[in-house]
Amino acid sequence: MADLVGAVAVAGGGIAGIQSALDLADSGLKVYLIESTPSIGGVMAQLDKTFPTLDCSMCTLSPKLAEASRHPNIKLLTYSEIKEISGEAGNFEVTVTRKATFVDPDKCTACELCLAKCPSKVLDEYNAGMSKRKAIYLPFPQAVPRVMTIDAEHCIYLTKGKCGNCKKVCENDAIDYEMKDRDEVINVGSVILSTGFAPFDPTELEQFHYEHLDVVTSLEFERLLSSSGPYVGHVKMANGETPKKIAWLQCIGSRNPEIGRPNCSAVCCMYATKEAMVAMEHDSELETTIFNIDLRAFGKGFEQFYQRAKNETGIRFIRSRPSGVDIDPVTNRLSVRYEVEGSTETAAEEFDMVILSIGLTPSESSKKLAEIAGVEMDEYGNITTAIDAPMTTSVPGIFACGTIVAPKDIPDTVADASGAASKAHSILASARGTLVTERMYPPEKDITEEEPRIGVVVCDCGINIASVVDVPAVVEYVNTLPHVVHAYEQTYACSTDSLDNIKDVIKEHNLNRVVVASCTPRTHEPLFQDTCRDAGLNPYLFELANIREHCSWVHQQEPLLATAKAKDIVRMSVARVALLDPLYTQKLDFNHGGLVIGGGVAGMTAALDIAEKGFTTYLVEREPELGGLLRTFTRLQDGRTTSDILDPMIAAVNSNPNLTVYTGTTLDEVEGAMGRFKGKLSNGEEIEFGSAIIATGANEFTPEGYFGYGGDNVVTQSALEVKLDEGTVDATNIVMIQCAGGRNDDRPYCSRVCCTTAMKNAIRLMEEDPERNIYVLYRDIRTYGVWEELYTRARELGVIFMRYTEDDEPVVGDGTVTITDKLLNDTKFEIATDIVVLSAPLVAPDGVEATAMLFKVPVDSNRFFLEAHIKLRPVDFATDGVFLAGSAQAPKLVDESISQASAAASRACSILAKEQLETSGVISVVDADVCIGCGRCVEVCPYGAPELKEVEIVTEEITYMTRKSEIDPAICKGCGSCAAECPTSAITSRHFTTKQISAVIDAFAFTDGSIEEVA
Repeated sequence: MADLVGAVAVAGGGIAGIQSALDLADSGLKVYLIESTPSIGGVMAQLDKTFPTLDCSMCTLSPKLAEASRHPNIKLLTYSEIKEISGEAGNFEVTVTRKATFVDPDKCTACELCLAKCPSKVLDEYNAGMSKRKAIYLPFPQAVPRVMTIDAEHCIYLTKGKCGNCKKVCENDAIDYEMKDRDEVINVGSVILSTGFAPFDPTELEQFHYEHLDVVTSLEFERLLSSSGPYVGHVKMANGETPKKIAWLQCIGSRNPEIGRPNCSAVCCMYATKEAMVAMEHDSELETTIFNIDLRAFGKGFEQFYQRAKNETGIRFIRSRPSGVDIDPVTNRLSVRYEVEGSTETAAEEFDMVILSIGLTPSESSKKLAEIAGVEMDEYGNITTAIDAPMTTSVPGIFACGTIVAPKDIPDTVADASGAASKAHSILASARGTLVTERMYPPEKDITEEEPRIGVVVCDCGINIASVVDVPAVVEYVNTLPHVVHAYEQTYACSTDSLDNIKDVIKEHNLNRVVVASCTPRTHEPLFQDTCRDAGLNPYLFELANIREHCSWVHQQEPLLATAKAKDIVRMSVARVALLDPLYTQKLDFNHGGLVIGGGVAGMTAALDIAEKGFTTYLVEREPELGGLLRTFTRLQDGRTTSDILDPMIAAVNSNPNLTVYTGTTLDEVEGAMGRFKGKLSNGEEIEFGSAIIATGANEFTPEGYFGYGGDNVVTQSALEVKLDEGTVDATNIVMIQCAGGRNDDRPYCSRVCCTTAMKNAIRLMEEDPERNIYVLYRDIRTYGVWEELYTRARELGVIFMRYTEDDEPVVGDGTVTITDKLLNDTKFEIATDIVVLSAPLVAPDGVEATAMLFKVPVDSNRFFLEAHIKLRPVDFATDGVFLAGSAQAPKLVDESISQASAAASRACSILAKEQLETSGVISVVDADVCIGCGRCVEVCPYGAPELKEVEIVTEEITYMTRKSEIDPAICKGCGSCAAECPTSAITSRHFTTKQISAVIDAFAFTDGSIEEVA
């Protein structure tokens, strides 16, 4: 094998490519992030909100864009395409065509003078063609890199030799009409393909009349909803009026074999529900209707989101698939004709707008890239991977992630991306750190003798804040506060140009403290702190005032009160920031080992991924043998046996020299924090590790009390699989009942795997004996993504599907099952049955709460572990150094669990790969002169950071030994518990001192802004 190259080429700059790049760069590898358009961001940059939290899509994405653009080990190759890939795993040559932008990126400042003078207007791709941009353009306000691009096809100068306005007005001489496309060869050790999908073009489905101006695609409607869209977030029809009735038609370009798109696109049901909810937030009188076949709310929190939309928001869900859209030839009005569920009748209804929920299709550029890379594709144009290797392509060293593999939503895509990064990292582990550079910051400004000079940025967040809060009024008020020397309004404070502007303002006004009034510090505080440091200001002289979640979002109907509250919050932040002191981090040695709890497929995958990168790894499993939940099932949905993947995986775990396995063992005690964890096992052994992954899995629910379970011939799906393997299924008539104990008040979530499992087993039964009569009684069939093919195959084999509702469930009798079929006009059927098979949900296992307490991590209301952010941090906890994977987070199929396990390993290794651990500046410190050694801080600290140590005290007359508290900065999390408990006030919680907290409280009382006495 050729010498390993410590670099990776990531093709595709959407959220998948960005996540892969960040993980790899944080792990010590050089990354070339290659994107065909002028900006990274992908389709997520076009979305308005994301489900199920309704977070602003751009608000959550912007910090990632900025982080990728600033990372010293990520080189952005935008407006570029891969032309050729040669070589082998560990050493590839990738030829990249850098398309001419006709703008020098080193000279362009994106001042936008050229935009004002360019006379050529072009349909804007970012707004899905619903508005126009200029021939010289920036793709969207938060674009990265923030450099103009000239559209050569529409530039008057480049096509006709006339105009040249942009060059004339450019003050930096950045326009270069002579620029040519050029090829650049990069040397990398691995390649990740993440070029995403293409939205389905509904033009070919003439029956839906996409040519009508009020029939729009779901992506176009996203832009209508967005504050950066063509109507600034105000939904309008073609005639300029506000619609009062909107319909969504599902499965446009999905679940349609006639056009070669038989699979489910996995996201459409949820994004339609989200769009309807957001549209109703914009207009409380709006009527919304979603026409669907099955409502596929299978992800974490999705079922609850759907129920809220249906029962609280008032969205109508009609179970019907209209064959088209009708247009009145006289009025041009739209109407939809549909079958009425529970009836033989059809109905027609008029709507002002019709939204086509278009599917996710493989793009032609992705197919071309796959051909260049030489990787196999399936019959639908997706890159082929296996259930047990979901990111691994047919070419060694080339990996794939996200929707280039199959339709999937954002959290699954992000997990895929981190998983692919882990696989690339594994083969390049020995080359880690060979091509990286350290980020350099300017010298830090000394503010010791300076009075507070505070700058305040109040963010509009498009219309997320500005549509409710009177931002100019807040800015005007803030300018009256003590120590505020400059305050201003910003459209998107987190965009790269806004961050650069903050740096300029800090220097121009000689600021020594900064407040940004915008959104949540949970996602944005590190970004703004880094911006301050980049301007020469200590990052801890920054305060983020959350006026989005705390004002505009929770008080949408009370703009005056929301504005008043925003003023209060900013005033309190100004009072606090005036008293902040510079704080400093420390770099410490730490333990580079990893711990994985849980020995199922997720746990074993995570452990192997960490060990393969050269790190000592401990795998702890409470059961006597490895394998987890998968041991209770016998077949995978691709036809292989579960042992086909379990046996080699277990063998790999047991043979890896970096991996120590403990079976029949539990982790009973944990102390410390990231980098310095210490654990005690139930066998008495003590282990030390720097990072931990919780992969404790899930169990099949025992459905006692549901559908006759416990009686003769009523079994679960796992028990059926055992019978199938034993050849003991002596039954001709078989009834499967879905949602047996799930999607109810006790377990309100969808268990995600049950429908696919039922289809797999129904097919096995029919293929074993085609004379069998198999009935599947369901509420919704949720065989999402590529597993729709199982549902299709089951129907082709003669499996009969009958729908019931939660308020009219089947009744299991003695050898019969009675159901009222909602698909056949509420007809009641009595089905003779030899065996009833219950599709029971997956539930969290015993011991979840104990594990959560060990690591101080949260669980949700369903007892699954709660991730830091459901979209962009699906495998992270808020607790540093601890991650989660597999069904410990929520029910998952095997390939999803494996993908997420590799993702968790990637996130863990981004820590373990560092030479030293950088502590937070926000820690508690002890004044030894005041400490009396009572030990109360030791008792209350949840992390074990304080320790009582014997010290020698020398006075003028005597020398004696006593105890004093000492806090380990590597373990302390700055929670302040010790400071609150200390009876002598010997402990100070830095960044949250008594004086600072008192200033906030006092500032709340001084509504006239007179806070001089506390600042």
